[in-house]
Amino acid sequence: MDIHELARHLDFANHHPNATISDIQTLCDQVAKHGFHAAFVNPIHVAYAKKILGKSGIVGTVISFPLGQDRVDIKITSALKAIEDGADELDIVPNTASLLTDPKGTSYVEEMVQIVRAIRQENAVTIIKFIIETGYLTQEHIQTAARLIKDSCADYVKFATGMGPKGATLEDLALIKDVVGPDMKIKVAGGVDTYQEAVDFIEAGVTRIGTSKAIEIISNTKPT
Repeated sequence: MDIHELARHLDFANHHPNATISDIQTLCDQVAKHGFHAAFVNPIHVAYAKKILGKSGIVGTVISFPLGQDRVDIKITSALKAIEDGADELDIVPNTASLLTDPKGTSYVEEMVQIVRAIRQENAVTIIKFIIETGYLTQEHIQTAARLIKDSCADYVKFATGMGPKGATLEDLALIKDVVGPDMKIKVAGGVDTYQEAVDFIEAGVTRIGTSKAIEIISNTKPT
């Protein structure tokens, strides 16, 4: 795959707890230099990243990350504040435990619907992704979560956070695609660190890849 085409699939991310302003400056510089799709930063750095990249650059952030166990009103407030700061895309973690305790996922989807509604009222063009933390779930749970994310009217289903017990796998991708169909966009994260891994996911139908190893991926080298 052409490196420039590959770069457009990559969200270059720095969600480390020790990320500094200098680190975010470097991240954004690399996004602009290599043509990565977006810079993904923690909420505290959204306004700074947007200032660097300007109107032509895409900035994303994470909400209730990585646990997903904030109250829904706090998730909504966090999402709206991120939009106010300039976030173009939001990767949001639902409450995985609610899916484990209710096989039908009633509260799981109700939470997501509330969040989507609040965001759409504020900014209709904000891209919304909900993250399935697949490492805690059975195959049946994963498919239920994917179906409910589609039902919520989010733009993407994403898996995983990259901080759970398991990252993205092609097997889980197949499970999710079987439920959401060919039109729902899918993002993966966690463990996609090399050129070949990235290409394999894209060829299998992934639209976007979140990674802190974007430079290594386009350099076609395996990070140490």
